[in-house]
Amino acid sequence: MNNILVRTLSGGVFVAIILIPLFLSREIAAGVFGVFMALGLIEFYKLFDKTESFSIDWKTGLVYGIISYCIFAFSFFGEYYYTQWMLLILAPLFFLIVIKELWREKKNPLLNVSILGFGIIYVVLPFIFMLFFIHDDLSHFPSLAGMFILIWMNDTFAFLSGKFFGKTKLIERISPNKTWEGAIGGIIFTLLAGVIIGILFDPEKIVFWSISAAIIAPCAIIGDLLESLFKRNANVKDSGTIMPGHGGILDRFDATLFTAPFFLVWTLIYMYF
Repeated sequence: MNNILVRTLSGGVFVAIILIPLFLSREIAAGVFGVFMALGLIEFYKLFDKTESFSIDWKTGLVYGIISYCIFAFSFFGEYYYTQWMLLILAPLFFLIVIKELWREKKNPLLNVSILGFGIIYVVLPFIFMLFFIHDDLSHFPSLAGMFILIWMNDTFAFLSGKFFGKTKLIERISPNKTWEGAIGGIIFTLLAGVIIGILFDPEKIVFWSISAAIIAPCAIIGDLLESLFKRNANVKDSGTIMPGHGGILDRFDATLFTAPFFLVWTLIYMYF
């Protein structure tokens, strides 16, 4: 009971930190997501601390991730004339980071660089995609808020459906507790939630939210499985301990990181076609 209470309180605080800035201020929301991005990137690199095959220069990766996020944030909220030149420095800056391996004298330099770069793609890039929604969303109901609500609905009802009806393992070697029954239950309730969001909060975009739910539900499941694969490879239960009862930042954003790029593409298709 104590664990359930801790998870509930911690989860409630997390939901508030995510949703409230989206309705209050674009700049505050961008700052909050930047903090989550930095913490998530640290957790990702720390997954490889106990693996002797790799030696990741996580501080360098973190600095590059923060610089990239800040440049893109400034490009959305600042003067485009100046930021278009700032964006150009990201490519040469990454190669400057890569050549550090010449002096680090660590084994498997190619793997070290690959993990460093993948951390940027896996963690930083989705948060940059979310900046698009924060900047461009002028409606009364933020699209990013809807995306998170649908992800949480999928996560919640996949857990409950699996708990009460789960029998057939989804991918047992990666996540022994996940079942097909849970995944299907999560998808069904997410589809219902998409329709309800459209009816209650965005009546002019019911079709948009219905299709969004159909995209987000499977993406959220795959994102969860992908992070489970990384944790299993690192032989850890949670990516961190920053959230009592929930684990780390990556444990809360695993579905979001995989979902955000697909949701952005669908949003652009809906907007322009």
